[in-house]
Amino acid sequence: MSQLFTPISIGNLKLTHRVVMAPLTRSRADLPDDVPNDLMVEYYTQRASSGGLIIGEATTISTGARGWFGAPGLYSDKQVDGWKKITAAVHAKKGFTFAQLWHTGRASHVSVTGGPQPVSASVNPDYWNDPDKLTSTPGGWVQPSPHRALETSEIAGIVDDYRKAAARAKQAGFDGVELHAANGYLIDQFLQNGCNKRTDAYGGSIENRARLLLEVVDAMTSVWGVGRVGVRIGPDGKWNGMSDSDPKSLFTHVAKQLNRFGLAYLHIIEPRVKGNVVVAEGQGPIAAEYLRTIFTGKIVAAGGFEPDTAEAVVTKGDADLVAFGRYFVSNPDLPTRIKGRLPLSDYDRNTFYTFDARGYIDYPEFTAGARAVASA
Repeated sequence: MSQLFTPISIGNLKLTHRVVMAPLTRSRADLPDDVPNDLMVEYYTQRASSGGLIIGEATTISTGARGWFGAPGLYSDKQVDGWKKITAAVHAKKGFTFAQLWHTGRASHVSVTGGPQPVSASVNPDYWNDPDKLTSTPGGWVQPSPHRALETSEIAGIVDDYRKAAARAKQAGFDGVELHAANGYLIDQFLQNGCNKRTDAYGGSIENRARLLLEVVDAMTSVWGVGRVGVRIGPDGKWNGMSDSDPKSLFTHVAKQLNRFGLAYLHIIEPRVKGNVVVAEGQGPIAAEYLRTIFTGKIVAAGGFEPDTAEAVVTKGDADLVAFGRYFVSNPDLPTRIKGRLPLSDYDRNTFYTFDARGYIDYPEFTAGARAVASA
């Protein structure tokens, strides 16, 4: 029997299978207020499955946290009302969904924040001067604005923004929340010393650089309790200009410290993936393998998995669940296709981050003659 289709519990939620929909930024929220809309309701409804888990797309916790034009938020009543329609639709299909809470930090532009300068752990001019670093704005993809370092006195306010967004996620009907601590966004900017050059209590040692992450997790669990908070990390991740002098020691410490919170899961992005592209073909799930020996709770592995390699990592025991991204874009019935060994439909990268229905809700469920999966 396929291990991907054996039951598992995360916290007190009982899942019937282990195929997770990864958080996927798709830029379809209503503007200018970042409100989830009916198009998004249809998208999530198509991808919900009985007993399956959807991790919602990255969702900003405040206007200052914004960094991706068209991404939804969880800092206003209108946004809560929009999300309520989505969570109700997922629940109607007997699925579960977590909200992913997001602060983009330096990966932003003043046209998206509404004027305030983006913030980070430290000031890194090489980042905003790099023509390869682009962010989504009303004017298209442009280089990020110059950022500033957060004052120590401001950090408590950031933590409180996460707490407030976690409370709004509960009001919106989510089953839990996930902290986005990967991919070079604010929490990752504090974690990795290629970016964090601080000399206060949030910089220098590994313990200090992990402090913000742990304070935010504590705030989120104060709202949700045990078994309803997940954390997404990217060990040795390079996206958005990230680097660290000793990533294994850093993320070993992070995983050890997260054991004390009774998390629903630890969501691990494999370093073979950079953004949404596999850059180390043939590399196995090395991050899940070494963190399995340290983290005592459930592990969700993500990044470059195919159905067969997902089955293998769960069977081996290095992960308990596997998150799929690209394949969920073009296969709304992905769990059914994997279970039935059915062909996977092509996906079109050109429509990943556009603003309408094309490439979003127009992928059909399986029919005979469906094309094999794309290699792009």
